[in-house]
Amino acid sequence: MPTDAYGVVEFQGGGHVNKAMYIRVAYDSKPDSLLQMMVKEWQLELPTLLVSVHGGLQNFELPPKLKQVFGKGLIKASVTTGAWIFTGGVSTGVIRHVGDALKEHSSKSRGKVCAIGIVTRPYQTMSNPLSKLSVLNSSHSHFILADNGTTGKYGAEVRLRRQLEKHISLQKINTRLGHGVPVVCLILEGGPNVISIVLESLREEPPVPVVVCDGSGRASDILSFAHKYCEEDGTVSEGVKDQLLVTIQKTFNYSRSQAQQIFLMVTECMKKKSLVGFSRGDQSSSSSSPYDVTFF
Repeated sequence: MPTDAYGVVEFQGGGHVNKAMYIRVAYDSKPDSLLQMMVKEWQLELPTLLVSVHGGLQNFELPPKLKQVFGKGLIKASVTTGAWIFTGGVSTGVIRHVGDALKEHSSKSRGKVCAIGIVTRPYQTMSNPLSKLSVLNSSHSHFILADNGTTGKYGAEVRLRRQLEKHISLQKINTRLGHGVPVVCLILEGGPNVISIVLESLREEPPVPVVVCDGSGRASDILSFAHKYCEEDGTVSEGVKDQLLVTIQKTFNYSRSQAQQIFLMVTECMKKKSLVGFSRGDQSSSSSSPYDVTFF
């Protein structure tokens, strides 16, 4: 059935009201229908770049310099290219840092940024420190709330988001040249699932380049270490392998065999290391890549 839950959500607090468009959709909604709704009903222009942000879901601190570089780079990429930013939409972990960057930008009122949260976690309207529910991040401009009929679980948005990103990447933004919308996967901190997201991005056809925020912790720093010491085919010396395995065990509190699985995924990612770029608090770097991954 057509959804009857859509409209405008108002976030009050801090002396002013933030408004965002929202729609609740089935988790298996067709990506072409969703994009059509975003363009026709939300009146969004197709992006010239899609930045898909992934990382830690639990709150984590960033070194001030890295937080500044991350925020400024993300906003600059969005404003100068007309990009869309995709996040998980709730105000925890990596999304909180994206929200802080958006909030700082909006306080200066320099052009609107299109930040779209794609959410399935149970959420609430007011922040309550005792609640297990999540709060939507008020700095986003739009929300797609994916519903698969479960309560107290999340993850139904993962496939929906991936399919929507793929569908957007196939849209021809330059009909003369026949170019689609470039997608970049941006990684900040993160758990083991983030390494699996990086691998899936690199395995896409065509592959999605990845920008990792080195120094942000956990998955990001493991990928950065591997990138530094891996060969082009993903192989490492025994010494580096042991160091990586120990780091993975300590970082994720994993057993040796669990760490071995993550290690194999990391080395698989490194087989396409030319598509992985890095942003650091003091500088940016990337390998020679056919994609413009250094948008910081």
